[in-house]
Amino acid sequence: MDTTLLTPPRVRRAWYILCRSEELRRTPILRRLFGQPIVLFRDGSGDVGALLDRCPHRNVPLSEGQVHEGTLQCPYHGWQFAPDGACVHVPALDGPATKSMHRATAYPVREQQGFVWVWGDPDHAPDAEPWRFALADAPDYLVVRREVRAQATVHAVAENALDVPHTAFLHGGLFRNDRDRKPITCVVQRWADRVECEYVGEARPEGIVGRILSPSGGVVTHFDRFFLPSIVQVEYRIGTENHVLVDAALTPVDDYDTLLYAVVAVKTRLPGWLLRPVALPVALRIFGQDAVILAKQTERMKHFGEQRFVSTEIDVLGPHILKLLQRAEAGDLGDLERPPSRRDVTMLL
Repeated sequence: MDTTLLTPPRVRRAWYILCRSEELRRTPILRRLFGQPIVLFRDGSGDVGALLDRCPHRNVPLSEGQVHEGTLQCPYHGWQFAPDGACVHVPALDGPATKSMHRATAYPVREQQGFVWVWGDPDHAPDAEPWRFALADAPDYLVVRREVRAQATVHAVAENALDVPHTAFLHGGLFRNDRDRKPITCVVQRWADRVECEYVGEARPEGIVGRILSPSGGVVTHFDRFFLPSIVQVEYRIGTENHVLVDAALTPVDDYDTLLYAVVAVKTRLPGWLLRPVALPVALRIFGQDAVILAKQTERMKHFGEQRFVSTEIDVLGPHILKLLQRAEAGDLGDLERPPSRRDVTMLL
């Protein structure tokens, strides 16, 4: 089997969520990004450090150590490391450990909106800031945060999250059904770093989710968006009072292992305390169905030794997402200021 055909794009010069802030307390935790083990810890001031999980002395996992005097201490010989990777103390050494070879590899870190973000390339300084979730702190919305893990590539998870046609089959009855399809217009706009589709003429979804959000129906405004390196957005407005924004960041744990950190903000006429126990189980079931089908997709691609996709014009976002990831991996985004290209497609929905 030619495994090179299975290697997905890896956009390393970007920010990715490695954990929620509340997960990181006094004990170091191990996470992975692009297959690399990274240890996260808090120093004496509560700031986060992210180091390659390998002590430069004897290759022992630093995640097996402890935080001591605000530094990460290796469990083998007690070497202590600051968040920037500097070795600040070697207990058995008479004098400072100041040589560059004593340093641990450090990753840039940002902590915001309750998430810990890590820059994926420790050899290059960040040239941007992490994504900000638009409605994460909106007081007039029901805001739910959830993580979903899928045995699939970032591209596959992003396409699945933004793919409308599959919802009538995989999620039949929960979100849409396969009856009474009507033509709608898909307005696809593509920039150098993102792609967006607006669905014009869409009726309210007839599944459980649509009926919960807007029992009386209404005009639907629906956008699906992908932003480099791995942000997906699904936005619905139904009628004048109902608004849903699913804002999610995808983290490539490994090539075929992706974590989706979702911030779901919902505003309807129903109070949040009434909406949560009804809508949340349905949403989790939908996420679960997606995870199962993506794992089956991955298994088949690995079996045949290739990622082969045959698309039609109604696969409005998946091919664009893949091209964006490939160009970003190569560092060739082109002109970020150029106006978007536009393509209109008719879809039966």
